[in-house]
Amino acid sequence: MVKLDTNAAWKEASAIVSANREVLLALGGVFFMLPSLAVAVIAGEPEVIPGMKGDQMMAAMSAFYAHSWWIILVSAACQIVGLMAILTLMRDRSRPTVGEAIRGGLPGMLSYLAVQVLIVVGLSLIGGLLIGVAAVISPVLAAVVVLVLTAAMLFLVFRLILVAPVIAVEGVRNPLTAMIRSWRLTQGNFWRIFSFLLLILILFAVIVGIVMVIVGLILALASSGEPQRIIAAVFSSALGAVGVVYFAGVIAAIHRQLGGPAAADLKATFE
Repeated sequence: MVKLDTNAAWKEASAIVSANREVLLALGGVFFMLPSLAVAVIAGEPEVIPGMKGDQMMAAMSAFYAHSWWIILVSAACQIVGLMAILTLMRDRSRPTVGEAIRGGLPGMLSYLAVQVLIVVGLSLIGGLLIGVAAVISPVLAAVVVLVLTAAMLFLVFRLILVAPVIAVEGVRNPLTAMIRSWRLTQGNFWRIFSFLLLILILFAVIVGIVMVIVGLILALASSGEPQRIIAAVFSSALGAVGVVYFAGVIAAIHRQLGGPAAADLKATFE
């Protein structure tokens, strides 16, 4: 069983992004920044007012998704294609163009989407059943079940974190096979992967928070109303796109380490 070297994974991820940053950032802009910006501008945010009761918040959220489901769905589809394209680019020694990377990533879109549907539907059915039964017995038991299910969900998410590179890099198209492959690759490395990605997430959140505070202060002095909201959304979407590109590099590097010889060609892509 291979033990993940998080330091080496981060160095390799940084090298992967730096070596072809123009194409990667272009993909990030097209498939992550623009869709996120479209959601922010077109859909806006749920009309949640401080002091709302639970049923009022649920009504506000329901109204938001009923109005904006289509743009959220389109955005999610674009981001899946983008992730597959970025990972495809990272594995290809020929340094493909943006168009070639997109065409290479498209075949994995449906497989990755199917994995997400299986996870969401499975967790919803099992979780809903267990919580419902527990709620009938005792509210306290229901609360405990919710905590246990949350922990189980986190465990599942991190064990299946390599599904995307398995599909894009290894060419696995069967969703169940991709899930099993990721489960096997991450065996014995859950805590390393969890702590590594959590640290990156915290660092990224701090950087984004600082930048957005500075941007917010400048915008508060220079503009107001709708222009202020749109400009803030542009900065937020751009930072998010950069974050996704680095995240793709990280999971690609983790996959190369844990995948052994079959995934080792990834490193040679940018050497």
